[in-house]
Amino acid sequence: MGLEAWYMDDSDEDQRKPHRLNPNQPVSLDELKKLGVFYWKLNADIYETDPELGKIRKDQGYSYMDIITIQKYKLPNYEEKLKMFYEEHLHLDDEIRYILDGQAYFDVRDKEDRWIRIAMKKGDLITLPAGIYHRFTLDETDYTKAMRLFVGEPVWKAYNRPADDFDIRRKYVASLQGS
Repeated sequence: MGLEAWYMDDSDEDQRKPHRLNPNQPVSLDELKKLGVFYWKLNADIYETDPELGKIRKDQGYSYMDIITIQKYKLPNYEEKLKMFYEEHLHLDDEIRYILDGQAYFDVRDKEDRWIRIAMKKGDLITLPAGIYHRFTLDETDYTKAMRLFVGEPVWKAYNRPADDFDIRRKYVASLQGS
């Protein structure tokens, strides 16, 4: 099965729960592409030597890579980091994540400012465009291991909402007008 995404409910329940609407309102890969979110399914068991990952990195210019394990006993300041990742924010560069193990969620805003939850599993690689409002959280398994990819040196700066005055945000919003 490929990537699964859906519109979220407005519940304040635990952020790690699925938060599906009832009835569920799925979001297709085509709808995500219109928001600038792109997806690949890769074999995470061979990520170190995977020619497909190598080609994506070369084609997209992803020259920097590191790996982060998000788990209570592996990540320093775990609770603080999870809260920070879940704050709605944007970046000035694309965000590229490849799930090597475990599961997690990325939430992105659609054109009408509604939340879409993207369920990430082992082998899923996505890119979120610069300027998109988003957030990240683990699911109820409380574990993921992810590769972070960047063009050039990594920029770890997140700009919490509201950040509508950034040029990259205005460019992103303008790009949605044609979709």
